[in-house]
Amino acid sequence: MGTSPVGTVRAYLQGLQQRIVAAATELDGKAFVSDAWTKAPGETLQGDGITRIVEDSVVWERAGCGFSHVRGPSLPPSATQHRPELAGAPFEAMGVSLVFHPRNPYVPTVHMNVRMISAGHPGQEPVCWFGGGMDLTPYYGFEEDARHFHSVCREAVQPFGDDKYPRFKQWCDSYFFLKHRNEQRGVGGIFFDDFSDGGFENGYALIRSVGDAFLDAYLPVLERRKDMAYGSRERAFQLYRRGRYVEFNLVWDRGTHFGLQSGGRTESILLSMPPLASWSYQATPVEGSPEAALYTQFLVPRDWI
Repeated sequence: MGTSPVGTVRAYLQGLQQRIVAAATELDGKAFVSDAWTKAPGETLQGDGITRIVEDSVVWERAGCGFSHVRGPSLPPSATQHRPELAGAPFEAMGVSLVFHPRNPYVPTVHMNVRMISAGHPGQEPVCWFGGGMDLTPYYGFEEDARHFHSVCREAVQPFGDDKYPRFKQWCDSYFFLKHRNEQRGVGGIFFDDFSDGGFENGYALIRSVGDAFLDAYLPVLERRKDMAYGSRERAFQLYRRGRYVEFNLVWDRGTHFGLQSGGRTESILLSMPPLASWSYQATPVEGSPEAALYTQFLVPRDWI
């Protein structure tokens, strides 16, 4: 691939995955399983990737970080709703996506993704666009955690314009929203999609800045909460709230839909699922409890910084 744009992005993404997995492993010493895969000849998609995952460690109940690079003959509907002129065009898509589900209920679940799609009809110059972001999903809310996470997100996108953090923050609040529950998924962060402002170099610089900021955004939160004492009440609430995470990913998430619609690798697409989750009929937290505070103080759009 040499120094082509596609090769340059691929090399960065593979290095980012390695850095994040190394930092996550250092926290408790249990190595991630590394599962390299390729799409077999004759399948709809061609390409390869590496899924790295650890389960049942001291810190992580499940932590997955995947790299993928696939090529297909026709963009799926989830990728062309904002670019109808590219409907049916051959494409390449690559990215790093992670979801970390910590064991301690006081530690938030975190999601981060950076990606590039390149597409074009035969005889046309391919069009590249970028997407990504990161968001925090607490089970028990702490304002200092939300403020820190959002501060790092703002710093990551500030070089690309004063409008980017407010715009991407609002986009995140709107995107990670369970319409069927009328409920935010968490305290948000930043989210952007179909980004091509300033051409390839600017879009590539943006996803690098976001990807490189992830550990600074999340590790201080994790370190503050991972050794807090908890009991069966906190564990039960964590599992109940994880059910909302499952609902969003399966019902609303465009990335999940893109992967499944395009014939991607199901095990890797669904690495974001928590290992355990629960549902209760019309569960209502006790008024004045920390569980109730999550709904009234944290699962609402707020200006955190």
